[in-house]
Amino acid sequence: MKFCAMKFKVALACLAAVALTPLPAAAELKTIHSEKSLYRNIFVTEDGDLRCLTFRRATAGTRQTCFEKSDPQNLYFPYARMMMGALYLNPNPQRILIVGLGGGTLPMGLRGFLPDAAIDVVEIDPAVVKAALDYFPFKEDANLKVHTDDGRVFVKKAIKAGTKYDLVMLDAFEDDYIPEHLLTREFLQEVKSIMTPGAVIAANTFSSSGLYPYESATYADTFGKFYNLKAANRVIWAQNGELAPQSTLDANAKMLEPAFEKRGIKSGMLFLMLNGSKDWPDDTRVLTDQYAPSNLLNSRGKSNR
Repeated sequence: MKFCAMKFKVALACLAAVALTPLPAAAELKTIHSEKSLYRNIFVTEDGDLRCLTFRRATAGTRQTCFEKSDPQNLYFPYARMMMGALYLNPNPQRILIVGLGGGTLPMGLRGFLPDAAIDVVEIDPAVVKAALDYFPFKEDANLKVHTDDGRVFVKKAIKAGTKYDLVMLDAFEDDYIPEHLLTREFLQEVKSIMTPGAVIAANTFSSSGLYPYESATYADTFGKFYNLKAANRVIWAQNGELAPQSTLDANAKMLEPAFEKRGIKSGMLFLMLNGSKDWPDDTRVLTDQYAPSNLLNSRGKSNR
């Protein structure tokens, strides 16, 4: 496998995660907002009860965020439920960092469970922030703030400020995949340095990505053992310290079950996806700032979410 020197793209984007589910046919869609931002074309579309944020084109391609207007609390995409399941490792984080906004599904989902938690959301594209505020159930409050910044830059600022987090969620995507500078060992080490002891990190990736083994080796190099949840997406749960055993997850799942089920999260489904076993070769190379497989970023395969 060839590795080439890493080249950061002009837009060091912290963009909301790409959901590669087919959009309905153009005739079924109503575009209620369109805008060309500094980073991409942005569309907000409706198909009956479903409202979605999508990039590139309104008629085909990818969906970033969707919600049902009749039931906005329900987490429409499976990946969002997988990310929320990270609360099984620590059900009461007091300070949370989310990299990647989209329509605001993750911060609003967390706000529903944790009304008093301090939540920082980082999103590089101000047009995405505006779309989330104007067309989705996302809203800021005294303890939920959006920072228009690159995710890695924000983390470096947090290091200098001495800010620490109990939960970090990485959900930042460009049009093709996660920006390279948010994939490397150096970045994950920076993230780990702003995590409290026992803090949890949840990272959204693709289970079909050509980068899968390299991502796995890089997370293992930084955090040690971690949990995988795999469907079309792969979500990683790891901790700053010893990984919580299954018995802890079971106990926390039972406690969270009433609130989770109201939002479509079922522990039985998540635990069916859960695996803590190593599934990559021993000699897999760790991704670094100096060497990253740019040629693999477009070989992620498809991910339904």
